[in-house]
Amino acid sequence: MALNYPAIPIETIRFDERGLVPAIVQDYLDGTVLMLAWMNRDSLHKTMETGRTWFWSRSRQELWPKGETSGHVQWVKSLRYDCDADALLITVEQVGNIACHTGERSCFHQIQDPQTQAPKVLPPPADMLSQVFAVIQERQKHPDSQSYTASLFQAGDNKILKKIGEEAAEVVMACKDDQPDAIANEVADLFYHALVALAHHGVSLRQVYEVLAARRK
Repeated sequence: MALNYPAIPIETIRFDERGLVPAIVQDYLDGTVLMLAWMNRDSLHKTMETGRTWFWSRSRQELWPKGETSGHVQWVKSLRYDCDADALLITVEQVGNIACHTGERSCFHQIQDPQTQAPKVLPPPADMLSQVFAVIQERQKHPDSQSYTASLFQAGDNKILKKIGEEAAEVVMACKDDQPDAIANEVADLFYHALVALAHHGVSLRQVYEVLAARRK
């Protein structure tokens, strides 16, 4: 696979006394942290050589390619190292949208329930639009009579599309008046109603991100 990102100068990386460096793996579209693993010189070299993630298993004492048995391969989009050159950040396209061996999207899916103090599964935060979209989808699946979002779904396309038109006009007026706070508020409203339209028509926010990523190239 041809690499479309700058390689990391391996001699710059400060490996620890075991010859390892921690590698944080992040979804390239919405920023979700998928996992943390360890790399040595050989696995970092193979990652840059092949364009997919390779790690060092501390328990098995061997190199391993992510997705070797599951098929959940990670194709590398970018490689970075921190200011001390002793940690890596790798953005990837996660095949199957599953990075954790438990079947969850991210290894960081556990959080303590504030009521029971017991651990529970909760998807890790992504970017703010993704988090808002997740709430919108939840309102769509489990309508609440007190929910404005649920009322939009109940009203259907005419109401949803009308609101998009209204909010777009509000954005135009705020920009014409050159009011930064108003512009931010109106654009937030426009984004929200556009997300409702996406959910209503069964289009994921990720599809939009994929289009934007393709256009960026």
